[in-house]
Amino acid sequence: MKNVAPAIFPPNGIGDAKPANQAVLDWVNEIAAITQPENIFWCDGSERENEFLIAESLKQNVLIELNQEKVPHSYLHRSNPNDVARVEQFTFVCTPTKEEAGPTNNWSEPGETYTKLRGLLKGAMRGRTMFVIPYIMGPPDSPQAKVGFEITDSKYVVLNMRIMTRMGEVAVKRLGNDPNAEWNRGAHSLLDISPERRFICHFPQDNAIISVGSGYGGNVLLSKKCLALRIGSYLAQKQGWLAEHMLILGVESPEGKKHYVAAAFPSACGKTNFAMLIPPEHFKGWKITTVGDDIAWMQVRNGRLYAINPENGYFGVVPGTSYKSNPNAMRSIEHDTLYTNVALTDDGDVWWEGKDPDGSGPAHAIDWRGNDWTPNTKEKAAHPNSRFTTPMRNNPALDPDVEKGEGVPISAIIFGGRRSDTAPLVYQAFDWAHGVYLGATMASETTAAATGAVGKVRRDPMAMLPFCGYNIGDYFQHWLDIGKRLTNPPQIFSVNWFRKGAGGKFLWPGFGENMRVLKWIIDRCEENQKASALESPIGWLPSPHDLELAGLDIDHKSVAELLCIDHEEWQKEIAAHEKFFDSLGGVVPEELQKQREKLAARFKECA
Repeated sequence: MKNVAPAIFPPNGIGDAKPANQAVLDWVNEIAAITQPENIFWCDGSERENEFLIAESLKQNVLIELNQEKVPHSYLHRSNPNDVARVEQFTFVCTPTKEEAGPTNNWSEPGETYTKLRGLLKGAMRGRTMFVIPYIMGPPDSPQAKVGFEITDSKYVVLNMRIMTRMGEVAVKRLGNDPNAEWNRGAHSLLDISPERRFICHFPQDNAIISVGSGYGGNVLLSKKCLALRIGSYLAQKQGWLAEHMLILGVESPEGKKHYVAAAFPSACGKTNFAMLIPPEHFKGWKITTVGDDIAWMQVRNGRLYAINPENGYFGVVPGTSYKSNPNAMRSIEHDTLYTNVALTDDGDVWWEGKDPDGSGPAHAIDWRGNDWTPNTKEKAAHPNSRFTTPMRNNPALDPDVEKGEGVPISAIIFGGRRSDTAPLVYQAFDWAHGVYLGATMASETTAAATGAVGKVRRDPMAMLPFCGYNIGDYFQHWLDIGKRLTNPPQIFSVNWFRKGAGGKFLWPGFGENMRVLKWIIDRCEENQKASALESPIGWLPSPHDLELAGLDIDHKSVAELLCIDHEEWQKEIAAHEKFFDSLGGVVPEELQKQREKLAARFKECA
């Protein structure tokens, strides 16, 4: 399958939506002078343009058409096998000083980096079409919305950006003609998809991103992690808001009372499943709605935090997704979806490991690399980080206020990771500063969403380790400072769906049953704190009774294990917190150091 494809020549009325803003035109001309494309295609996001680009992508083998009866208006893309995940080791934050980027980012000096990237981009688009994509992040009427332009030589990027953002005229209109207006400049080129020439570079002070040498989503959909989080977090600190790697969901009780929750989980730890949760039978009358599954931009207003989802679609991990684990996601991807690196069945359908919970699957398929696959094949049919890109309007549980410009009020913030031991199923922070500490010391066992070792426990503060675009110590302080501006702050919780028992099996069923934990969280946020809790050294814990376990096939021993705080394990955990803080080289705020000391002291008191 081709990832790098030659130029295309659109008919009249397609590819000519040139904006009037002179700053945009000057920038596009500057990049075109370096990359020397065959032609420039100005995107407008229209249906006609989309149909043309899909037809050209099919002709050039960038996309494979799926069975249009089984998956209408849906297509498959296969990336280069060396280009299947985010590449944190080649992702750089380019600030004037190394201190501004901080200890958790790869730093590169801006002047040298621009020179190097311009060298790589020189003539890179010869014989190719340069696409210019105007897009807006957030509801168009939101004061928090941000405009971006992405230049790319990849039709796959254009087709994905049309799903993931509000693309075209809406962005051009929002930007207007003011040459001094704020907007993000994103330039991308596939080059030759060589890992040796693969760099994703962020220039926060310039509100600019340059990505070369990759065709994979997270590296090339520059609206997503690059703008929404890395550049977004930098802008948020300067402007007094939060750009976070969080889902946003609505919880409505049978009485019609509604709360909104934001939750931070590292990649592939169940964000999309949680955002699209369907309550089990025991919770009849409860409704869960999705505002967003990945990114939250939160602003302080009237002493509360309000959140918008800046995205317009979902770029979700496919393996493990089924009608049993996430029915709403499955309904969302039944049509109008781009699939990346899944298997292709003989009847033109898509397949991946975990799609059929009963273990059945095709007798034969073409795997994500384009090779024959049978159930006896050792390799996976779908790549572990294979993806779907689908519009949020496909989600049957989409929240009615998703387009609300001012955002939705957040009652609770949840931090969660993938831990097979130590961390209990759920607990609540004592106060805002303690909650920031829970987020700052979050840990998770690594997954396939990024390249590197799988299964190793790593600290991932607020699930932002790969995405914080400035010094992590300043980021922690920013969280503490935001708390001082809140008169009605969200309550903060920690969850862990992934704890295992002695036999190595998960103790908690997860998925829809997470509603039991969510209800306790919501009840703790009520003014009268409807749910009770037990005080422990790490925070407030529910009793088994508080979790409403009726109708759930789980034994008392497993529940006790899920809520157990093993003092020996926690001594190791506190030592790991200290080691992590020390590894950051003195940037951690004093308040968080004090929180660690208080945690250690509470364990001593009950020893």
